Amino acid sequence: MTSYAVFLRGINVGGINIKMADLKEALKDGPFSGVKTLLASGNVVLASDLGPATVKKEFETTLREGFGYDAWVVVLTSDRVAELVAACRYPADDKTTHTYLTLASDPAALDELSATGQALDNVELERLGAEAVAWLAPAGGTLESPFSKLTAKPKYKASTTTRNLRTMIKVRDAARALETAAG
Repeated sequence: MTSYAVFLRGINVGGINIKMADLKEALKDGPFSGVKTLLASGNVVLASDLGPATVKKEFETTLREGFGYDAWVVVLTSDRVAELVAACRYPADDKTTHTYLTLASDPAALDELSATGQALDNVELERLGAEAVAWLAPAGGTLESPFSKLTAKPKYKASTTTRNLRTMIKVRDAARALETAAG
């Protein structure tokens, strides 16, 4: 059994509202165990005998059928979440800056996003691997930051989602706890 972190794109914004208790209930009949939701922004840890691509497919199908919207998720093993958090050289947050990780299910989309972001003025970002790029935004100005605006473009909707580094640390810790409990 492998522990996974699943990151949902675009819930509880833009009219798509899903209570985490309802999400957990919808997932209980699927091929998952130990399902735990974190925060209201669509973060789930779970265990499954399925591979990452099949977890993604099953999870998205559950969301589409259970909540009636085009759902997209990024699925990472718990080990990969821990590696990405460790690889991020930026601080979790300070008074002036927040650190984000944009996660992708499609490395080619992240390649394009990363290359375009590198060309922007006043943008600090670092590629962490095939599925993640870390970047900084001014505290209180995240949505107005050039890279945030870039990640919000419709062409990245189906393959990317962004989380604050603090959230990634909480997900990492929850996934580790799931592994310990299962193991």
